[in-house]
Amino acid sequence: MADGESATAPDAGDQPGLFDLPSGTRRATTRVVLLTGPSGSGKTSLTRRVGLPVVALDDFYLDGDHPDLPRRYGIVDWDDPRSWDRAGALAALLSLARTGRAEVPLYDIPTNRRTATTTLDTGGAPVIIAEGIFAAELVADCREEDILADALCVWRPRMQTFWFRLMRDLGEARKPPLTLVRRGLTLARHEPAMIADLTAKGTRLVRVEEAERDIRQMLAAS
Repeated sequence: MADGESATAPDAGDQPGLFDLPSGTRRATTRVVLLTGPSGSGKTSLTRRVGLPVVALDDFYLDGDHPDLPRRYGIVDWDDPRSWDRAGALAALLSLARTGRAEVPLYDIPTNRRTATTTLDTGGAPVIIAEGIFAAELVADCREEDILADALCVWRPRMQTFWFRLMRDLGEARKPPLTLVRRGLTLARHEPAMIADLTAKGTRLVRVEEAERDIRQMLAAS
């Protein structure tokens, strides 16, 4: 070092590439449609019809022995977002949007636990669907991360929702029949308040056929 020269370290901002991220790390190549609505409102059947890659957000439930699970009426309240791994779900969506792949859990509802993990691949799809009753919890995060394509809350008349939900849950033996009936009636009573909460978090209220039309139009535009 010559006399009179300063010994200060180089400015990081003057070093090109020092903090550069790999190409595609920040820019989303795939967008996410968040799809929510009351249990039994037709979300899953809709995703099957449109044929896009789907993230089943219900697979991010916490295990039944997790110490922080919320409780109501002496049992775990699985309709409370605190029973769900929001951070894990968001991380998976970000990975899918930016890299096209993510490790996601597989959850067994009858036993209240994760049983395995699997690798989900977008296959280069420009849009994927993240579906579940807690999808609205991710609207603000996905918008901030610039991966949000749309946020939809689907609905049908309450008694239809109650019936379809009960038939599905009985068919899958999710819980004892009496528990399913009681839970279904409670959900039906609270459904208007639930929908109001979901739309307040940034989702658009649509019928199932409207949601399908909008998603297909989005794909055509892509």
